[in-house]
Amino acid sequence: MRLADALRSDIDTLERLPVSLPQSNPAAPAVTIPLRELASFIFAEGPNQVSRENGKRLVVVTAEVRGRDIGSLVDEAQAKVAQLVKLPPDYWLAWGGQFENFVAARQRLVIVVPLCFALIFLLLLSALGSARDALLAFSAVPLALTGGVAALWLRDMTFSISAAVGFIALSGIAVLNGLVMLTLIRQLIAQGVSKREAILRGALTRLRPVVITALVASLGFVPMAIATGTGAEVQKPLATVVIGGLISATLLTLLVLPALYARFSHKEAVPAERELSKVYSLVEQAAK
Repeated sequence: MRLADALRSDIDTLERLPVSLPQSNPAAPAVTIPLRELASFIFAEGPNQVSRENGKRLVVVTAEVRGRDIGSLVDEAQAKVAQLVKLPPDYWLAWGGQFENFVAARQRLVIVVPLCFALIFLLLLSALGSARDALLAFSAVPLALTGGVAALWLRDMTFSISAAVGFIALSGIAVLNGLVMLTLIRQLIAQGVSKREAILRGALTRLRPVVITALVASLGFVPMAIATGTGAEVQKPLATVVIGGLISATLLTLLVLPALYARFSHKEAVPAERELSKVYSLVEQAAK
C-alpha cells in the first residue's frame, strides 16, 4: 500500500490504518485493529532507495582512485575489509567497475603480450634468416621499454592497460628501426665491405630514416600526451609510453645496436648474403 505524500509524515494517520485479522469463518464480518497495535512508529534516517539485482538487495559503494594504480589499491582494500569487516550470514562483497574491467584485460594481456613478442621475433627471423641477427634486432625492444617506463615515472603515472597497449605499439616501431639498420649493414657486408666499415656506414646512412620514423610517430602522439578532456586517462599513458620509448629506442638503436652487432654477429656473410651479393654483381654488370 502506498499512501499520498501528505499522509506519509502523519504518524496519527499511520497508526490508525486498519489491519484485517485472519478468521476461520469466511462468512463472518471482517475484524480489524489499528496498526498501532502491531507496530511502533518513529522518525529515523534510512536509505532513500532500495536497489535490487537478480532478486537480491544491492548496496553500491563507489570510490575514485587518484595517485596510484587501481590494482594495488583494490588489493589493499580487500585485505583491510577481510581483516576488519565481518559480514552477517547471507551477505557478500563483489568488487566491480573499472577494477573488474582491469582484471579481465590483464588476463587477456598475459596471453597477448608474449604472443605479440613471439610473432615479432618470428617475423625478424624470416626477414633476416638468422636467429642471432633476429635477437640483435629484437634487442631494440628492451631499449624502447626502458624509455617508456622512465617516461611514466617522470610524469608520475601508474602502469595501466592503455600503457600496456602503448608498449606493444612501441615494440613494433623500435624493431622496425633496428631492422632497417641491420638490413643495410648485412647488405654492405655481402658486397665485400669490411664489418667495421659496414657498421659505420650503415649507422650513418640509416640515421636520417630512423630519426624521421621516430619523430613522425612521437609527434603524432603529442596531442594525446597533453590531453585533458574526456578519455585523457586512457590517452595520456599510451602516448607517454610511446613518446618516451621512441626517444630511448632511437638513441640507443643508433649507438647500442651497432656495438651489439659488432660484438655478436657473424664474422663473415652468411650463404644467403653471398648469393645476394652475386645477384647485385650480375645486376651491376647487366646495367653497364
